Amino acid sequence: MTDTPLWPSATPVPTARLCLEPLRVGHAREAVAVLDDVRLHEWTGGTPCTLDELAAKYRRQSAGRSPDGRHGWLNWMLRRLADGRLVGTVQATLSRPERGGLEAELAWVIGVPHQGRGYGGEGALAMAGWLRDQGVAALTAHIHPGHRASAGIARALGLRPTDRVDEGEVLWRGPVTALPARTARTPRTSRRPAPPP
Repeated sequence: MTDTPLWPSATPVPTARLCLEPLRVGHAREAVAVLDDVRLHEWTGGTPCTLDELAAKYRRQSAGRSPDGRHGWLNWMLRRLADGRLVGTVQATLSRPERGGLEAELAWVIGVPHQGRGYGGEGALAMAGWLRDQGVAALTAHIHPGHRASAGIARALGLRPTDRVDEGEVLWRGPVTALPARTARTPRTSRRPAPPP
């Protein structure tokens, strides 16, 4: 017997315009161009990863759990169905707090050329619906108070800001039951099949 919890594994999630592809190391070569923009770090700090750094990061993340097994890691690449291009990522870090239930801390990043088209919200809502189907009861996100686009996505997920601030970011929290009804079930599948990876 082991005390290490079992975590769900990411599976493909279709939306009207996107396919959420479970992360794999091979995504790094394509993703490095999408994420190689210092403007993406305006709110979070840091700098863009090199190809080798991104591949190493994806190798760690695609394990599906933290090294100690205490957290589940779910990562998806957002691929636009219209032309097969990657436009960003969504991710969830799973935990089982002492008070019980499964929680997910969410994050999303959309490449600068693809921002302002609703891909972040579409991907985050699809991920949240998938998480609900896996038994996740509560969602959280850490958002810089000046990042209005991310705050809008959090509101669409039914999250509300709390009084807690960690490293300059406000903790947003909400029950999965706060999701709009359309995300409570699997998002509808586009008529176009997802392009091959």
